[in-house]
Amino acid sequence: MKHTIEVIKVEECLHSDYIKPKSMYYLHNSVEKRWDIVDTHNSVAILLYHKDLDSFVFVKQFRPSIYVKNHDGFTYELCAGIVDKDKSLIEIAKEEVLEETGYDVPLDKLDKISSFYTAVGFAGGRQTLYYAILDDSMKVSEGGGIENENIEVIYLKREETLEFMFDESIATTSGLMFALMWYFKNYEK
Repeated sequence: MKHTIEVIKVEECLHSDYIKPKSMYYLHNSVEKRWDIVDTHNSVAILLYHKDLDSFVFVKQFRPSIYVKNHDGFTYELCAGIVDKDKSLIEIAKEEVLEETGYDVPLDKLDKISSFYTAVGFAGGRQTLYYAILDDSMKVSEGGGIENENIEVIYLKREETLEFMFDESIATTSGLMFALMWYFKNYEK
């Protein structure tokens, strides 16, 4: 898939439905301190393994914050989404898998791995990680996200995963790396 990115401008964010920049003032060992933080939504992420293809299923998408750092901006990530609905975490995870990858995974096939904090230096959102095994019968659409999301579904053969994980030229996320390490610890003994 060919992508063309043209930066029009970068400006101060004065309003957002997704983040709220704040400054926190506090005493630490009787010393007054200030730290800038970003109030964010919590999230879910799902490690998907397609057993018929012996492949992991990731999403590739453009991230402006990464573009500012590497002038490419495309990242390989777990299927994921923010917690901004009045639904359980597992229901949001199921919905995100369907929207982003086109697989309809039954709730009882989503297994919770763990929860952890992300971007702890400035945001500290809590991400809950799930795992699901896919097969061809679950595929109901092409995926790709909703509205203006431009998500590409990526299939990575299991035997290529370790090389992929340590290729620093590929922009990945810490959640993806953690999930893959969990997989290899638990399933590749």
